[in-house]
Amino acid sequence: MTEETNANEPQAHTAVSVIGPGDGEMIVLGTTRMRVLEDGSHTGHRLAIAESVLAPHTQGPPQHRHARHDEGFYVLSGTVRFTVGDEDHDATAGTLVMVPPGTPHTFANLTDQPAVFLSTFTPDLYVQYFRDLQEVLAGGRPLTPQANIDAMSRYATEPATDLA
Repeated sequence: MTEETNANEPQAHTAVSVIGPGDGEMIVLGTTRMRVLEDGSHTGHRLAIAESVLAPHTQGPPQHRHARHDEGFYVLSGTVRFTVGDEDHDATAGTLVMVPPGTPHTFANLTDQPAVFLSTFTPDLYVQYFRDLQEVLAGGRPLTPQANIDAMSRYATEPATDLA
């Protein structure tokens, strides 16, 4: 018998990650609450997943482009306005919005009700961006446009200034 493992056989050492309703890392950014369900540590950094709750009348980030990751949004409840370039899309529960690298986008909740969506980041690098923003606020500093741009730039993301 050899030490090699057959790629078709299940691996006994692979851990399953289970995040319950009250579990996950909570990141609070003003009127937005994000619960990190998977930060990439269980997926070899290929995928991260977060649940976000946008309070009524919450503006999102400025339009921006990611150079190195896809971002997906699945609306669970409420209505989220996605702006992609100069097009607006009002996404209701059950809608999936996929944003490939290089595509300018932002989102907001313009309604009187909270909106909830799941986000995916492939690969996982952008989760740290939200942690960085939370650190700015926790340090007593305002979340200025420049602080946001500085954080974005660390994760291969830039504002879509041509659409401002």
